[in-house]
Amino acid sequence: MPKVTRYRIYPTKSQVTKLNSTLELCRWVYNETLALRKNAWESEQKKISYYDSKKMIPIWKKGKPELKNVHSHTLQDVTMRVDLAFQAFFRRVKAGEKAGYPRFKGKGWYDSITYLQSGFSLNGNMLTLSKIGDIKIKMHRPLDGNIKRLTIRRTSTGKWFVSILTDIETYQPLEYSDKSVGIDVGILSFATLSNGTYIPNPRFYIQEEKALAKVQRSFSKTEKGTPERAKLNKSLCRVHERISNKREDFVQKLSKNLVDNYGTICFEDLNIKNMSKNHNLAKHILDAAWGKLVTYTSYKAENAGRKVILVDPKNTSKLCSNCGMLVEKDLSERTHKCPFCGLSIDRDLNASINILRLGLQSVRKTDR
Repeated sequence: MPKVTRYRIYPTKSQVTKLNSTLELCRWVYNETLALRKNAWESEQKKISYYDSKKMIPIWKKGKPELKNVHSHTLQDVTMRVDLAFQAFFRRVKAGEKAGYPRFKGKGWYDSITYLQSGFSLNGNMLTLSKIGDIKIKMHRPLDGNIKRLTIRRTSTGKWFVSILTDIETYQPLEYSDKSVGIDVGILSFATLSNGTYIPNPRFYIQEEKALAKVQRSFSKTEKGTPERAKLNKSLCRVHERISNKREDFVQKLSKNLVDNYGTICFEDLNIKNMSKNHNLAKHILDAAWGKLVTYTSYKAENAGRKVILVDPKNTSKLCSNCGMLVEKDLSERTHKCPFCGLSIDRDLNASINILRLGLQSVRKTDR
């Protein structure tokens, strides 16, 4: 089972210079690879594969000797990224979706490098990278499994992190639990559990909106290319980073709590991309990070031997959880009042009970 663990690293000033130079050289290779494939198709209707573009790296090194300062596997990964970008483009075209053609990377828009299987070693609190040197790493948690790949990333605020992919041979199941729960996510309450538990919506973006607007106003008044604008841009990035970190911490802790306490966890299979097209609710929907909750709960559950079930969200709010009759209601009605059986409960609680019922039904059908 693959697992990714992220750690903070602390490169020296000279190492930061080397890392930034490596990122720029990788950006150059990315743009050259993209141009090669684009021009070959436009001029000759010829397709350039990943292997064909990888063969160009030794040739580019002759014309641009500084590429020799970058590990060969790192450069190969750059050409792989271009290939994956094209694969995603053609997949969206085939599916009839709106597909954006792979774009060239502008300065500062390439922020990660990957070492594939070699070119690195980890010894205690030091990470050794080929062509870069020994970098101090904060190992805030033990690393499980065999290292397969690592990625160095620069954040918008100038911090550096390493994400290490390991291959875990066995999973660590938790003690069996016959407890199950249905979860209805929302905006007023972040999540409503079928057992009557309500998890408030922290609204991290809304909390920081005034601070964000203040920095944004100052930033928009400065001239492009000035030191003041660069300084304010970093302040703007810090606010966004703070929001992201708070949201990440909240969802990670909640997903772990759910996996620790329930053997079967049922969610609605929501199409968040389509839901966020509602301009009145988009900001609140994206701030809530429902998709992250489902993703994080799913991979934690897989490792713990738990089940996560996604059910069709159709009519989960309208069906009466007591008698099963369909009760029409609009979004403004927050209480489910059934005219058939007289049940009167919170709308979201009613939905979470229906989600649990549908999830358990799907399990029974699978087990037959």
